[in-house]
Amino acid sequence: MEFDFLEPVSDVVLKYVNTLSSQELGSKIVFHTQDQFPDIDKIHIAIIGVLEDRRNINMVNEVNLTAVRKKLYGMFPGNWDASIADLGDILAGDSVEDTYFAVKKVTSSLIKNKVIPIVLGGSQDLTYALYRAYDDLEQMVNLVAVDNRFDFGKENETVSANSYLTQIIINEPNNLFNYCNIGYQTYYNSQEEIDLIEKLFFDAYRLGEISNQITLAEPVFRDADLVSIDLNSVKSSASGNMVSFEPNGFNGKEICALARYAGISDKVSSFGIFNHNSTVSESPIMAQIVWYFIEGYHYRSKEYPFGSRTNYLKYIVPLEEEELVFYKSDKTERWWIEIPYETNGSNKLKRNTLLPCSYDEYLSACNQELPERWWKAQRKNAL
Repeated sequence: MEFDFLEPVSDVVLKYVNTLSSQELGSKIVFHTQDQFPDIDKIHIAIIGVLEDRRNINMVNEVNLTAVRKKLYGMFPGNWDASIADLGDILAGDSVEDTYFAVKKVTSSLIKNKVIPIVLGGSQDLTYALYRAYDDLEQMVNLVAVDNRFDFGKENETVSANSYLTQIIINEPNNLFNYCNIGYQTYYNSQEEIDLIEKLFFDAYRLGEISNQITLAEPVFRDADLVSIDLNSVKSSASGNMVSFEPNGFNGKEICALARYAGISDKVSSFGIFNHNSTVSESPIMAQIVWYFIEGYHYRSKEYPFGSRTNYLKYIVPLEEEELVFYKSDKTERWWIEIPYETNGSNKLKRNTLLPCSYDEYLSACNQELPERWWKAQRKNAL
């Protein structure tokens, strides 16, 4: 059974949880212990540690998530009604590929059971294993990475924390529909990589763009299936990362806001935080990112997938060569734009013809400006 890959939560954490008051989060979590395993049918969110970092040469400490768990479980939850379980840890296998296989099997089973895995790494190449978990689900995948780098590598290079994206793009089965990077820093990425993002019709937002207007990220997360956060995207003064010092990056408030956007998204079905250096100083930000994701999950509006559109206002914007159709939710006032359905047999968006967008994109269309994300989605859809 796939859950046999999971080791119980450590006694150190369990003893700490026993000291907590009934109001603190740890008292409301179901734990995988030596004596019992949580009933998957009764949980909504599963926390999993993956103690694997062999494909990140910058990691200097052995992966240890005890401090993160203590910090998280010592917090007070909001008025949440989600059932949460800590399923323990996936240990590093005899080979890295063995670890990938275990992560794929465990997370795929959870997603099939409509349980959202929160995966705590470990190095970011584990994103590849999370992506492969969708192989059996027969759906296209939208990946959003909060990262200061694109993580491209050479075509014949093995999967690593700095090259996993290339392997996602080239390896079969290719289920990737869209990749979006949030927070890249130009000096960490070559011009060839930036050009490749454009050539593949992927989306990328510079750190400054999102820091100046963080709401730009909300529609991106609303269309994501898998969200991967590299803690190196957070500046060290906020993350506590003094192992690989980052002078620039998101601050604590911004990274937590992005995590909350991911949680609110009805479509996000897996969430991972990676490149944690297993230092006590980094534990607070990592725990708070998890807290805000769960907080966002509590406020999901269940607007996806679309059923009847009677609860949406329809806006038609005529352009010179196109007619754009927008929908605005009566419930949340969020916006979507319709992607024309092609009947040529190669359409990749057979399950979803509406692209999340912002009110500003609607206003741009009213000013005869074609939204860039709509154009890219239509081009990818026609390939």
